[in-house]
Amino acid sequence: MYNILICDDQPDIVNALKIYLSMGDYRLFEAYTGRQAVELVQKEEIHLILMDIMMPEMDGLELCSNIKKDIRYSHIPIILLTAKASEEHQLEGLETGADDYITKPFNISQLEARCRNLLEKRQRMRRKYSRSIA
Repeated sequence: MYNILICDDQPDIVNALKIYLSMGDYRLFEAYTGRQAVELVQKEEIHLILMDIMMPEMDGLELCSNIKKDIRYSHIPIILLTAKASEEHQLEGLETGADDYITKPFNISQLEARCRNLLEKRQRMRRKYSRSIA
């Protein structure tokens, strides 16, 4: 079972994602600010983060950058979900270390496939490196 953190300041989006993703093999956590997300990442073993860019207290770009710079959490894949659709915004998001950038509104099936692909890729890497160390 994978732990997914959903971080968005809009409860409707968090709830919609929770409803859809709860059908998969996921344990879901929610945060409505970047600061809440940091606390959850420090407390729980998070395997993937879905986050909005525009949030109070700490926006998604700052949160993504902080997570990717911290060696304890830098391995966690991050998908940015945002209404900012310009190429400039996408590049900015990816340059902070995000693994994917999806614009709102998005296709929920595509989002779930991207989540699954990132999680499976990390799992394969973990198995490969644990065998090479042993």
